[in-house]
Order: sequence, then C-alpha cells, then structure tokens
Amino acid sequence: MADRGNVHLQKSTKEKLDKFNKIRGKAVQSGEFWDLVVITAVDDDQKSAYETQIAEKLERKELPLAINYHVFADPQGCKIGNGGSTLYSLQRLNDKYGKTLSGFKVILIHAGGFSQRLPNASALGKIFTALPLGNPLYQMLELKLAIYVDFPSHMKPGVLVTCADDIELYSVPDQEDIVFDKSGFTALAHPSPLSIGTTHGVFVLEPTEEPKICDMEYRTCSQFLHKPSIEKMHKFKAVCKRDGQELVYTDSTYYVDYGTAKTLLTLLSEIVPLMCEIDAYGDFLQALGRLATVDYTENIANVTKKENSLVEVRKKIFHCLKGTELNVILLNNSKFYHLGTTEEYLFHFTSDPCLRTELGLLSSAFSNCSTSESLEKTRHCVMHSVLHPSVTVSPGSVVEYSRLDDEVKVGTRCIISSCWISSGLSVPSDTFLHSLSVNLNGKMGFVTLVFGVEDDLKKNVASPADMKALSLFKVSLEDCVGLWGWSPENVRFSGDRSACSLWNACIYPVCSDLKDSLMMSLEMVNALDGGSKFTLPNSTILTSLQESLQNKNLEEMLKFRKVLYEDILRES
Repeated sequence: MADRGNVHLQKSTKEKLDKFNKIRGKAVQSGEFWDLVVITAVDDDQKSAYETQIAEKLERKELPLAINYHVFADPQGCKIGNGGSTLYSLQRLNDKYGKTLSGFKVILIHAGGFSQRLPNASALGKIFTALPLGNPLYQMLELKLAIYVDFPSHMKPGVLVTCADDIELYSVPDQEDIVFDKSGFTALAHPSPLSIGTTHGVFVLEPTEEPKICDMEYRTCSQFLHKPSIEKMHKFKAVCKRDGQELVYTDSTYYVDYGTAKTLLTLLSEIVPLMCEIDAYGDFLQALGRLATVDYTENIANVTKKENSLVEVRKKIFHCLKGTELNVILLNNSKFYHLGTTEEYLFHFTSDPCLRTELGLLSSAFSNCSTSESLEKTRHCVMHSVLHPSVTVSPGSVVEYSRLDDEVKVGTRCIISSCWISSGLSVPSDTFLHSLSVNLNGKMGFVTLVFGVEDDLKKNVASPADMKALSLFKVSLEDCVGLWGWSPENVRFSGDRSACSLWNACIYPVCSDLKDSLMMSLEMVNALDGGSKFTLPNSTILTSLQESLQNKNLEEMLKFRKVLYEDILRES
C-alpha cells in the first residue's frame, strides 16, 4: 500500500506544482486563486523582513500577481501564540476590507516566531526556507501555495489556516476535489501511527455504518484530543483499524467559513487585551464537536509558559465556540512532513526517499556546482549556491545561499547557510554554520553562528554560573570558554539573564568581513578538540544568536543572495 501511495502522491503533487508554475509571475483571474494571502509575524521587525522578501519575489515574478499579500505582526507585549495571531489577523482584515471580506477566500499562514530549533530560518523566516525544487527556487511560501492550489475554486468564502514549517502531500480520486462548503470548522485529517498522535491533535470521529475505505472521506468529528496519551486515544475511541493496523487521524490545516470567522472576531472582543498564548489548534478545536467539554481548559500540561489568564481565556473560547461543527476530510492517501528542526531538515532533504520521490526533490537546485547526479546517489543537497568544481560536500549535508571556494571540504550532516567559505577550509561533520550581517554600535559587521546540529539552543539554566550544564559540540560551555582562553565570569548573556542558553550566550565574534567571520568561527570549533589554539583579536565585540537577530542587516543579507542569484543565472 505504501508503494501505491508514493506513486499516487508523486503524480498528484506533480500536477499541483505544474498548475502553480503556470500562474507564477502572471496576473490571476478572480476565483482562480486566493483573494488574499496573509502571513503572520512575531513583531514589526519580522514583518518588515517578510514584506521585503515578498516584494522581491513579486518583482522576480516568483508568485502569482494581481492579488493582495499581507503580513500582520502580533501586537507588542505578551506572546499570544498562533491562536492570538489568527484572531488579530481576522480583526485587521475586517478593519481593512469590511463587508467585502465576506466574499473573499483567504489563506492565513502562521510564520511568526524565531525558529530556535532551525536557526538558519530565524533571520529571514521559516516561510522563506529554501527547498531543493523549482526554477526559480521554491521556498516554503511557494510550496504552500502550490500544494493548496486547487482549494480556492472549491471553497466558500472563508479562511484556510496553516503553518509555515510543515508539508502535506495528498491524492484524491480522479474527478473528485477537496471541497470546503460547510459551516463551522473543516479540518484535513491524516492517518497516523498512535505514536504520532501523542504529539499532534487527534480527531474522534462520529460513528458511521461500515464505511467503504477510499482515498477521501467526509466525516464529522465528535471531539478533538490535543496531544493525547495512547491510553486516552483508546478510551475516547479515537483509534481506527485499517488493514489490521491501529491508527488515528491527526490534524494539519483547517478551514473556517466566513460566518465562523465573524464568531472568532466576537471572541476577540471578549478576551482583549490578550495576555497569554493561545493555540489555534488545541484551544480552538478542543471546543468543537458534540462531545466537547470544558475540562481541557484546566489542562496546562503542554503549555510552555503558564500565564495566569490562560484558563479564563480558554473558558471564554469554549463557551464562544461550543456547538460549532467540526467537520473532517479524511485524506487516507496523504503524508504529513514537519521541517521545524535541524534533524528533520537534514533527514528530509538528504536521506528520506519518500519525500524525495513524492515531491521530486533535487540534489542541486538553482545552483552553480558540479553536482549533477541524482539525490539518490549523492545524498546531499545544494540550493541557490555557487560551489567551485573542486568542492566536496559529504552525504547528509545541506548547503544553501552560500559560496564555497576551491578545495573546500564539508563533512557529513552539516548545514551551511548564507556563508562564504574560503579556499582550502574544512567543515567538521555535524556542524551548523550560518552567517548573518549585523549593525552593531553604528557599524556593519558579520557574525557566523556555529554549533553542533544536535545541540539544544532552547535548553536554559538559571544563571551564568550554571553554564557548565549547557553544551556546544558535546563540550560543556564552561569548558569551551576555557579552551578559547576566556574567563567564564566574563561571558555575557543577552536579554533575560535568568534564562541563560546557547541562544543568548555572547560567544560569537563580530568581524568586518564575511569570509573572516566564517574562518574565525571554524577556528573556535577546531579549538574544542584541543588540537589547536584560538586567540580572540583585541577589542573584538562578542554577540549572541539572539542579539544578532535583533540587529540583523536584512538588506545586506539579501544583497549577498542577489549576487549569488545573478552569478547562477549568468553561468546557467
């Protein structure tokens, strides 16, 4: 069955990509595509970065034209989660379009946040993550629009809600289409092992007479379970059997009709000012369905930050949405891929044969390099980059938006992003390298962030004195500092000093030259095995990943990409 699925998914996905490619850079007709494409951002700085990149895409004719693209930043202050972003985006659309909104088909893509688990997407946004696909090169934005390219012509006015770091591939029977025409919420549902259900939302389907299993089924959901235990899935009868195997249906993307969108606007008026994070999936969908109860509002086990107002806000959500229908479209021949971590990124782009086949991924996409073999043979991935013919990129590694000079060697399982690597340098295996342009103290400089692909940037300790509990390349941060000849007491942490982590440790030198920045960061890594010494030049400014993002020079970073773009076009 898996082989059949792969073939059907490959064919279905190719058809969607072909259809989208035909409207890239062209003015679309009314009803042919989305009326509005909305992307959420965490703050005004990220909003500006997103708008700049969308403007460049439109100028290069990489997106459909004659429609409105909007980026909405979350309000200043407390984090509000993607649920809060959904509500505020609806409010802004309503303010801008008024009654006209009732006739619009809108896609809302959640792209806010700083992508701490995949930092090469932090500066310019995970919705602009490159994919080894297409010419011009696809980013996640294009792929999202391509995968859903059939939806607008088969839906009533309303809003499709999705996220920027996942890919859903699906096929439906010939002569059939996915239709969004019901009131309330309509969610896509994917068959998944029970283990996957524990980290996603799970649908409890209303009982039906023995259904005929086909690629697509329209069903009603009696209850939604958010990250349930396997025991809970069985208890609430969420577990189905197919071909003798137990499975559950998990969530990804959902649609709300215009009437329900107005209900959500009423909800916002009841909970402003929003002082806590709410989830567009867990907090909205758990309120829906015949068997939904208010009990979930007290469960804060899966909440990262426990705000005092959360339970009260959840109860208001529940009472506002109670009685709203939750319809599901079972996509029995579908796959859900997540691209939110360095591990997932490396696996899906270099090792995963399923996604490679189904999506048609390449070993080299929009690049000037000597790698012409299929991804099947090379098992590495190069995107929007210029590599000298003598460069060696080992299996399992990804190079994006970079220039690698002669005789450069890249080890296995590396991520090289926005870098310029000088002749003869070698990158050790399992290394993450990402160069940023920054403006600090009134001057422009360059920072190359370096860490192990398995390092946990989100792990934090209570004070700088506990930095020995943090590890960089499996070496405690305290030992790293000693090997670099620094005093641990002098290491600065940016932002909140009560949450010290690799994210806010000021250990990265700011250099005046992009290539020098890369070279210095590699010297720091090489010093960690004790084989070489690293001496920091006098008066060097040290910064953190967090601080680099706050002071990033977006214009300079995009200029570097543009030069690569022109070089690749010239050589192609």
